[in-house]
Amino acid sequence: MAVYTKINKKDLLTINKKFVDKKFISFKGIKQGIENTNYLLKSKNEKFILTIFEKRVLKKELPFFMKLMDQLSNSKINCPRPLKNKNGDYLFKLKNKSACIVTFLKGKDKKTLNLKNCYDIGKIVAEMHSSTKKIKLYRKNSMGIKNLNPLFNSIKFKSKKFTNIEKFLKINFIDIKKKWPKKLPNGIIHGDLFIDNIFFNNNKVSGIIDFYFAANDYFMYEIAICVNALCFDKSKNQFILNKRKVRNLIKGYESIKKISNKEKKSLNILCRGAAMRYFLTRLYDYTNTPKTALIKIKDPREYYQKLIIHNNLSNFKTYIS
Repeated sequence: MAVYTKINKKDLLTINKKFVDKKFISFKGIKQGIENTNYLLKSKNEKFILTIFEKRVLKKELPFFMKLMDQLSNSKINCPRPLKNKNGDYLFKLKNKSACIVTFLKGKDKKTLNLKNCYDIGKIVAEMHSSTKKIKLYRKNSMGIKNLNPLFNSIKFKSKKFTNIEKFLKINFIDIKKKWPKKLPNGIIHGDLFIDNIFFNNNKVSGIIDFYFAANDYFMYEIAICVNALCFDKSKNQFILNKRKVRNLIKGYESIKKISNKEKKSLNILCRGAAMRYFLTRLYDYTNTPKTALIKIKDPREYYQKLIIHNNLSNFKTYIS
């Protein structure tokens, strides 16, 4: 979440006219995140999240995200539920951009995860996958490894911090695409399960937010994203894979949904692909985000380190023991 588009009290009046059964009385920008503009809205007794969609999210794909969150909520997966306005629509115009309002989830993200947290996350991810397998919606994964060529080609390697990595990236990008697995179990995945998209309440997982990268892809790719995002520890600017966290993530997942041997064999290449994706998106954001945006830019070098670590691992066992 972030703030690119500023709103004012007049805009709040416009919103209230569209949602006649709610009366929003205040708004506050949310700085965390990267992709869209987000505000915390308050009514007399409730909280909501207003999202204004920015450039990276295509307008034609927005109904997919709205229907997905609605159907997941109906399946008892604790995630934001989009509100319908007075016309019965999830989406509306604000500042000449598409926007929506979703319910506010209780809890908050954690700075660090313990082993039980990783187990619980694995469990809720498997529950979500079991639900999405039954949902008849489809969206191509625009951040899938085979669709990253335009992003790769758009990155400018001008910063002195990144002058020596262009060749490294090219070699790895070609190798990952060549070795990418075929015909793994698939369905709709969240696609961006970072620590700030998972909420906890009383040290228990209370919900998942930010579904705007959700798409159809391999379920195991979701686990690879989680390994990258959730299972590394940091010490003196160095990232270290915590294999106990990976083991607990997998155990939690398999307590609900079994992982096949073919999926396990693919973990390394999928982890490399996930690390490549986030390395590229962070490099792009680092060089293209306007200085006026109220946003915290994430350091791309984190995923340079993680990609090197994955390159030095091989089979499933090297991740858990």
